[in-house]
Amino acid sequence: MLKRIHVEDLTLGMYLHEFCGSWMDHPFWRTKFVLNDPKDLERIRATSVREVWIDTDRGKDVARGRPALSPEEVEERIQTDFGQLADLPPFKVTEPEQPPPPQRDLRPTSTQAELQRAARICNQSKVAVMSMFQEARMGKAVDAEAASGLVQDIADSVARNPGALISLARLKTADEYTYMHSVAVCALMVALARQIGLNDTQTRTAGLAGLLHDLGKAAIPLAVLNKPGKLTDAEFTLVKSHPLEGWKMLREGQGAEPAVLDACLHHHEKMDGSGYPDRLGADKLSTIARMAAICDVYDAITSDRPYKRGWDPAESIRRMADWTRGHFDPRLFQAFVKGIGIYPVGSLVRLESGRIGVVLEQNSASLVTPKVRVFFSTKSGLRFPPEAINLAAPGCNDRIVAREDPEKWRFPDLHTLWSGIEGQPW
Repeated sequence: MLKRIHVEDLTLGMYLHEFCGSWMDHPFWRTKFVLNDPKDLERIRATSVREVWIDTDRGKDVARGRPALSPEEVEERIQTDFGQLADLPPFKVTEPEQPPPPQRDLRPTSTQAELQRAARICNQSKVAVMSMFQEARMGKAVDAEAASGLVQDIADSVARNPGALISLARLKTADEYTYMHSVAVCALMVALARQIGLNDTQTRTAGLAGLLHDLGKAAIPLAVLNKPGKLTDAEFTLVKSHPLEGWKMLREGQGAEPAVLDACLHHHEKMDGSGYPDRLGADKLSTIARMAAICDVYDAITSDRPYKRGWDPAESIRRMADWTRGHFDPRLFQAFVKGIGIYPVGSLVRLESGRIGVVLEQNSASLVTPKVRVFFSTKSGLRFPPEAINLAAPGCNDRIVAREDPEKWRFPDLHTLWSGIEGQPW
């Protein structure tokens, strides 16, 4: 039986099933092992991770009388929180807005219509970010203003349809993670900024902050960034230096306004003060740093890394909701979910009819009734010709009853089913 417990209740002999937090919060490249080494126990308690899942069927149970939650209790609480999203008002913004850029095509489009254009933007963005990181590695000054056009193109795509570029940017290989992660976080920051009612000037600033937030990784050796196994304590400390290193690069360059510097330095801070590098708490964290923390973690856990496969988007949302207490600003996180959905584009879901499908597009009126492409029957165990259905359409009697783990089914064409693009999209 799975139980969620506080790390202080973790003891030797327990079977560690999962950390309640991003894997960037701890030096372990794997979970699912019996905790036998006292040094590992010390290392876990020394991290900012405050809770873990244990499997009592495979190791020791928590001591009698100590608090623990079952997966069902956690899920019930999360679904209750999500049920309030429809009533979440936008943030009120009073700061003046700069003149808008030249007229651009911002007409709303469907996800399918925007995907090809988004793929081109992703390709151009990856090349630009790679060049920026390379220059930073060579010690050249970073010109943040030079990225403004790139941020505008990303923002325009998100304005037309947020699901397209955000979902495509998730399909990065482990080798290109550092570069495409910057592009993805830029798009996510833009989407969140729009969701909370920021004006166009502030939205572009949020996008630039997302694009540059991990610049400090240019100071980290690639052998450490791409290491497929467990980091040593020294390597983990080195990786955790990237916010400060990036802040120094941006400060010494030109064109980076204070909000961008703030997001770069503080995107790994947490509401309870257990983050890094300055251990800031809710009373000192800016809105843009709180936004960056959410967007950074979401893309990190949905992406394939050298040491771990990414989680399904819907499963990632569930896990982040489980971590929200102490980690993220709960109101901003709810706005984030309202923007990308409980079942983001690309999520694998099972319907009440027994059919399995992949989410194609969100329904603005309801978070639980997206457009889905179904293609497999759990009743017959067979695939059938893909069919797109709108769960919000009048007369549609089907509904999502569960998330599905792509690793369990291993459909080889899952990404193509929702994107319509064969192979690597850029």
